[in-house]
Amino acid sequence: MTFRNGLASLLRPEDSVLVLIDHQPYQLTNLNSHDPHMVVNNATALAKTAKAFGVPTILTSVIADRGGLIFPQITDVFPGQAVIDRTFINTWEDKKVVDAVTATGRKQLIIAGLWTEICVAMPAIQAAGEGWDVTVVTDASGGVSVEAHEVAIQRMIAGGVNMMTWLAVASEWQRDWARTEHAAELTEVLVQHVAGSGIAFLWEQQLLNTPVPKVAG
Repeated sequence: MTFRNGLASLLRPEDSVLVLIDHQPYQLTNLNSHDPHMVVNNATALAKTAKAFGVPTILTSVIADRGGLIFPQITDVFPGQAVIDRTFINTWEDKKVVDAVTATGRKQLIIAGLWTEICVAMPAIQAAGEGWDVTVVTDASGGVSVEAHEVAIQRMIAGGVNMMTWLAVASEWQRDWARTEHAAELTEVLVQHVAGSGIAFLWEQQLLNTPVPKVAG
């Protein structure tokens, strides 16, 4: 196995492309590895972060007529963008998706989807074998059980796929708070989707902008 380490192995927004797979109602009904609310929140946060950093994002569903449309929380981030609907369970066997990813000219392929053990694992393993630098965002994905999700992660790691959570992806894209061009947009995502930390930030801003009382008590 080739170890993923060194500065060049970290994610860079200019080299990244995101594929969000099958965040649909049918898959959500049998999501048991995570709290469904958390997966919707995290997938939406990942989509918003990608948009903030200018990372091309491909949206794809499987047989949407029966499985349902991609969650509006995600599609609303990219108004007017077409969703690629497939019959292939393995996204990476669908030429339209692969062509869309290839057209970006980027090699850091980031994937999240439902379910981890099927619709995420198959394309991640295939793409890694074809030379793509593949990262799976585990907390914006989920499986039909904790076991299914965790076994899929083990299988993908054995196949050379990198594992991260959405906030770790966002942090690698930002990398340095002195890079201010996307900091305000990222902060807004954090406020909306990181619960305690986001609320703490708002509280901090409130305190900084609250005059000190002239008379104590």
